[in-house]
Amino acid sequence: MLVKTKAIVISSLKYQEKSLIVKCLTLSDGLKSYFVPNAFAAKKSNQKIAYFQPLSILEIEANHKNKGTLEYFKEIKLAHAYQTISMNIVKSTIVIFLSEIMHHSIHEEEKNEKLFDFLESALLWLDAHDEMANFHLILMLEMTKFLGFYPDNTEIDSKFFDIKEGTFSAFQGTNCLSEHGTFLFKKLIDLKFDSDQKVFTGIERQMLLKILLDYYFIHLDGFKKPKSLDVLKEVFA
Repeated sequence: MLVKTKAIVISSLKYQEKSLIVKCLTLSDGLKSYFVPNAFAAKKSNQKIAYFQPLSILEIEANHKNKGTLEYFKEIKLAHAYQTISMNIVKSTIVIFLSEIMHHSIHEEEKNEKLFDFLESALLWLDAHDEMANFHLILMLEMTKFLGFYPDNTEIDSKFFDIKEGTFSAFQGTNCLSEHGTFLFKKLIDLKFDSDQKVFTGIERQMLLKILLDYYFIHLDGFKKPKSLDVLKEVFA
């Protein structure tokens, strides 16, 4: 079936010498993997390597056979040409890190327009703004709304957050964050992308990142520590 849709590049893997396997979150069909033969050949101008950078937003036309095999692009163009992400070391590091997070956490092979719209809007916000120290933290937390384990805020006034149950508690059980960790986590829940970026110190951001990674690890089967984590930490050090 010939499909025209927007797509966000989650990952691209070099196959043999000249080809790529590209995993995308599509607006029309959720996750799809595509085979790009001769991607590194200059004559393939309609399938430039630049299109397949982490979290690029594309407009594609593709043949979807929906048989669980690799699909093929027919036409590709950028839906949004980022103005700053590729030229800003902090932004490009954030994007590489988040693409790894998505690679290990988004597994839906069905349409999820709300998730796609959220990610597209968030990436365009990142491209347009310079203050983004908490961007990756906010996006990871907001993504849990679509992945099915956003924190239950019913008892948010309680002192401790149970990372396994996803609930707030008056008592510190074995799976609870410390009182300080819970305090930081509550502050993160209240943050928006355009909130004051200086609300956390660098050390507090590192604490929150560890909390979020642990939270993902507990709630998602097969979730792995991103290889780019150390680079991200260095950029924000």
